[in-house]
Amino acid sequence: MTSTTARWERYTATGDSFTEGLWGEPDPEGHPTGWADLLAAELSARRTAVGQPPLAYANLAVRGRLLRPILTEQVPRALRMGPDLISIVGGGNDMLRPTVNVDVLARNLEAAVAKARAAGAHVLLATGMDAKDSPIVRRTRPYVGMYNAHVWSIARRHGASVLDVWGMRSLRDWRMWAPDRIHLNAEGHARVAQGALAALGLEHDPEFDTPLPPAPVLTWIEEARWNAEWARDWAFPWATRRLRRRSSGDTVTAKRPEVTPLD
Repeated sequence: MTSTTARWERYTATGDSFTEGLWGEPDPEGHPTGWADLLAAELSARRTAVGQPPLAYANLAVRGRLLRPILTEQVPRALRMGPDLISIVGGGNDMLRPTVNVDVLARNLEAAVAKARAAGAHVLLATGMDAKDSPIVRRTRPYVGMYNAHVWSIARRHGASVLDVWGMRSLRDWRMWAPDRIHLNAEGHARVAQGALAALGLEHDPEFDTPLPPAPVLTWIEEARWNAEWARDWAFPWATRRLRRRSSGDTVTAKRPEVTPLD
């Protein structure tokens, strides 16, 4: 059963590039607008539509972050802001590492969820994305599947909500993805924001996960050129950063570090 009313007053988002909104439409200050920002804007609009103050919102997510700094740095800071809704989403960068221990990730995530619930916040979690068709990320699929099982169990034990990104059929279309084939584009973020509304039991676009019409089929030459350009522009630079133990977020700070009312 869904509701049009957004009962939450203060929302803090934590995570990595997915929640930061990388490749989303730039806002007036040049920051990308991702699914969490779109969710916050919708929650705020529903509040003001019934005469309530706008939603207070902070987004502490930073691209490239592993789960541990999300849980030990971002989440405590977010909870000090007194949210009644917090999204805790991460782990994707960890699963790109060959030494990942999914059970440890899940144990640490559950401890953070328990603290957030004890502080009085409703928690929104998310499953990892199904990267079956990604030439780089698909090798993490067994780890992501195991992690997702933990996420659902953690949510059941602590009364959290789960944004089921893995189950979104529409995201299997490359037209939902940025040129790097690792991050969503603006349309992908918009679809995930609707999925978040559904996860929270709120009224949402019932067609949010309807796949796009079939894309034109590329010839083998066009596909080979597309893949070669991707390898040159994105895969090689990404691999080079990994070898140098550098992250795209090393010099990036949170785009909305304080909880403030949305305009």
